Amino acid sequence: MASPLVVNALELLRRPGSRKDLVVVVPLDDVDLAGEDRLVDDSEVSVELSCESTSDAVVVMGAVRVGTRGVCRRCLRDVEGELTIGIHETYQETRTDPDAFPIENDQIDLRSMIRESVLLDVPEAPLCRPDCPGLCPVCGADMSTETCSCVVETVDPRWSVLSDLRDSLPE
Repeated sequence: MASPLVVNALELLRRPGSRKDLVVVVPLDDVDLAGEDRLVDDSEVSVELSCESTSDAVVVMGAVRVGTRGVCRRCLRDVEGELTIGIHETYQETRTDPDAFPIENDQIDLRSMIRESVLLDVPEAPLCRPDCPGLCPVCGADMSTETCSCVVETVDPRWSVLSDLRDSLPE
């Protein structure tokens, strides 16, 4: 059975300006993302793309959505969410653009482009929320749920030479 992520480009290439829309939901296996630890195991990839032909290429635009998971880099809580990735890629039969994906046998295979886009955009170190205060560096308390009385003094190491100079001077 042919993948829904393989588009016949023959008609698109014959008529510049023609367009083909693709709206499909596929399992992670279809784009070789199963087992990726930053993605929710049972999630699917939602694909909404539009393929539009030009005189020498097919431009693919739209969005891809996938469920993500990870550990907040500040407070170490488990984080799950949905990532929406904007897509704007070019496919060419005769590649004049080094960044273009190939059109092979009059087919546009979107799977590798989607996989690449997802892997590049999934955050390595997500945040549970943008203003997450994180953990106290002294006692380890979660600053978003509790307060501590620890005093944290941070000294910029670039100024440490001046502190040493001040300490060496007589009062």
